[in-house]
Amino acid sequence: MEKQIITIGLPRAMLYYRYRTLWRVFFQELGMETVVSPPTDREILERGTALAIDEACLSLKIYLGHVAALVGRCDYILAPRVSNFGRHRSFCTRFEALPDLVRNVFRGEKQKWLSYEVDEEMKRAGEEDALVELGRSLGCSAKAAKRAYKAAKKAELAEHKARVQKQEQLCRREGMKVLIAAHSYVAEDPYMGRAVTDYLKRSGVIPLRADLTDRDGALKHSRELSPTCKWELNREILGGIALRRGEVDGIILLSAFPCGPDAMVNELITRRVKGVPMLNLVLDSQSGTAGVETRLESFIDIIRFQEGKL
Repeated sequence: MEKQIITIGLPRAMLYYRYRTLWRVFFQELGMETVVSPPTDREILERGTALAIDEACLSLKIYLGHVAALVGRCDYILAPRVSNFGRHRSFCTRFEALPDLVRNVFRGEKQKWLSYEVDEEMKRAGEEDALVELGRSLGCSAKAAKRAYKAAKKAELAEHKARVQKQEQLCRREGMKVLIAAHSYVAEDPYMGRAVTDYLKRSGVIPLRADLTDRDGALKHSRELSPTCKWELNREILGGIALRRGEVDGIILLSAFPCGPDAMVNELITRRVKGVPMLNLVLDSQSGTAGVETRLESFIDIIRFQEGKL
């Protein structure tokens, strides 16, 4: 009898945009298949909004919509718990709560869940050990799981390096450049940040990303703007701004309402980064594309006016 291949569901939201290659290659190396939820649309947002509490941020509402889209379509759905990479390298608490959240929200469904925990500060649980243990829980040997992790990590780092190099090429092009300071799950989501990037391109602007840079270098340079910021993802964005602010014509602070870390860090950025036009753009479930495009159009006109090109 042919052995049934295990399928793992990956919600196309939150940390998916950071770890999609790591997860896909890891499970692939273990002989499993991954199923990814469809790109975000209005239906996914509305479904997630109905499942979330009112105070949840837009990114979390979208995440729940993606989980709902996978329920019943795969053997397991992956919901990792990522707490920190060590002292002063924390993640937002929503990333700690995801496994408990989905198990409770979807407790009436006959769905199985997968999780692993990264907490290097309190539990000394690093990413490699966590994923090796995850592989073992799926019936794989520790040796096979470790080999799968090594291959997956190599692929993840190679993909990120290629994206950073592509952005370096964009930096060398002539034309107006605007730096988008946003989490990848906001900037790359089709229903949120992708519209911003697409509009900038249509307007003849070269969009750059603050988070697409060497991560270790960004963490070091983040201290130029804040020596005490504890959120890893925000520190990477701060470092990207510190590295790029002299190369761009404007900065867009793009966030999902009501993100607590972004609200604090974006206020810090507006106070400490001077001499470059800045737009604080907060997206929510009621935001219309026309309203966003109007603000972007005005922002581009301000830049051109200041540079004497309007």
